Amino acid sequence: MADAWREAMSAFEQLRAEADEYRALDDERVLVLMHLSGRGKTSGPDVGDVRTKGANLFHVRDGKVTRLVLYWDRDALPGAGLREMGRSRPTEPPW
Repeated sequence: MADAWREAMSAFEQLRAEADEYRALDDERVLVLMHLSGRGKTSGPDVGDVRTKGANLFHVRDGKVTRLVLYWDRDALPGAGLREMGRSRPTEPPW
């Protein structure tokens, strides 16, 4: 997995992920709505203009992340079984 991330990140001169909102879905899941911005090394396009918005779903037990699911597109969330998103409550991150 580290090799795959290293290869993906090597295409960027800079890349930043920023949290927009934290949502506690239940006692063990926290959804973090986020967006990416950055600049590619070769072409130099500003990724921030593309408006890449995704989400990270943290499964937390006993104060530790036990699973992390990345969604590169927020539109995929309802199909991923996260219909309760609308009923979630904003929260601070658990760490």
